Amino acid sequence: MKFKKTYLLLLVIPLLSFSAHKYYLSLTQIKFKEETKSVQIIINVFIDDIETALNKDYNIDLQLTTTKELKDNDVYFEKYLRNKLQFKINNSAQEYNYIGKEYEGDLVYFYLEIENIAQISSIEVSNKILMKHFPQQENLIKSKVGKKNKSVLLSKDNYKETLTY
Repeated sequence: MKFKKTYLLLLVIPLLSFSAHKYYLSLTQIKFKEETKSVQIIINVFIDDIETALNKDYNIDLQLTTTKELKDNDVYFEKYLRNKLQFKINNSAQEYNYIGKEYEGDLVYFYLEIENIAQISSIEVSNKILMKHFPQQENLIKSKVGKKNKSVLLSKDNYKETLTY
């Protein structure tokens, strides 16, 4: 009898470790390119999460990565990002160009650029991406300015941070 209980535990515990657990995490990579005087930004989020957020916020049905995908979805992506993501460089608010997006596996990558930046002493990031619909959402910010790398993890209660170089 003891053997059966042990065997059952050995079978059940590994199965529990593979149970569906959803992680809510995005990654924003910021890199200052001194030679082009620009800040390049790459954001990756899970496709299903961003689709859920945009469908609810804009009352649409994106159907990403399907044949029924909305053709003008970049309009919604750009509007959403401008509403949820802001940057200040050297204490000055900066507008960014929305370059585009691409899908890879279950992720969508967004490409942004801030032009005409001669030097950087600080970057303030305000990132509320997906936090309205997913309270456990965390947004990891990784940056590189010159040879200095900085990272910060943002959450619903702490969605803004200033990185100094």
